[in-house]
Amino acid sequence: MSTFPFDYTLPPDLIAQEPCEPRDHARLLVANRRDCTLHHRRFHDLPDLLQPNDLLVLNDTRVLPARLLGKRANTGGKWEGLFLRQVPDATWEMLCQTRGTLTEGEIIEIEPAPLTLRMLRRLPGGRWQAQPLLPGNIAELLDRFGHIPLPPYIRKGAARAEDRDRYQTIYAQQVGAVAAPTAGLHFTERVFQQLQDRGIVWTYVTLHVGLATFQPIQVDDYTKHPMHHEWAELPEASATAIQSCKARGGRVIAVGTTSVRVLESAARLGPLQVWSGETDLYIYPPYEFKVVDGLVTNFHLPRTTLLLMVAAFAGVDLLREAYETAIAERYRFYSYGDAMLILP
Repeated sequence: MSTFPFDYTLPPDLIAQEPCEPRDHARLLVANRRDCTLHHRRFHDLPDLLQPNDLLVLNDTRVLPARLLGKRANTGGKWEGLFLRQVPDATWEMLCQTRGTLTEGEIIEIEPAPLTLRMLRRLPGGRWQAQPLLPGNIAELLDRFGHIPLPPYIRKGAARAEDRDRYQTIYAQQVGAVAAPTAGLHFTERVFQQLQDRGIVWTYVTLHVGLATFQPIQVDDYTKHPMHHEWAELPEASATAIQSCKARGGRVIAVGTTSVRVLESAARLGPLQVWSGETDLYIYPPYEFKVVDGLVTNFHLPRTTLLLMVAAFAGVDLLREAYETAIAERYRFYSYGDAMLILP
């Protein structure tokens, strides 16, 4: 842990390969910033750990079945692609993997038929612009032909049928992510009912999680890392809910680093207000948070911007102790792993 929060060592067997069942039985490490204490709970205890008048802010993005499998029409060779986004002319931006070299104009036959893609042109960063040769909108085509894009540290990315539900929050609505906002995976209808019974309310923001979220920082000086862009939105109802929470003396508890990124992006230019657009906000220690009072988050990969954001919020020393404790107590890490609650 000598280079924490930039890096740390994790035993590979602590990387969760399956989600907890039921969702809300995941372990929850509670870190209190005020007295620097740590406590072990379960996620279904969350309502008892919060206060009436608190406000939870959840990311309602929905993960696309963005992973496509197929073959090259001219050679029969295996091909794998990941849908990244649709560009204004209705073509797709993708990452592609195959043996040999793809050529412009080449046809990819997706399995199962009848979807085919024409590779139009190579883009920077190993990406391709592709044209789907079958009518239908993105959500329809990917739902029919795609697979859930599990990160490579979960079964080497090999999704099963049940991952369509489990790698998705139960409140997902806005289609557009290629990775899940994983802190929200632990919520169940039971937890929401208990929150409501205690007078704790919630609201939603949207951030479409991109593949670059998980990319490791490649530079030694992490402050020089070129931050990726993601589309986000803070709607009027949520801005109003946050303002009301602050006015009544409640605490804003962000669910996940993606929710933090939306809230702090919206507050960069002044008082919190309705906002949408691309954000490249990069949070690392030290950072003065303008909106967020508490945080629910999973345990993050080393050398990632997510880990640095949480270190900025919790404080480096407290987060170091939390990660050392989680490893010693054999918590489960990463997307399908356990969670932390960081309180003020």
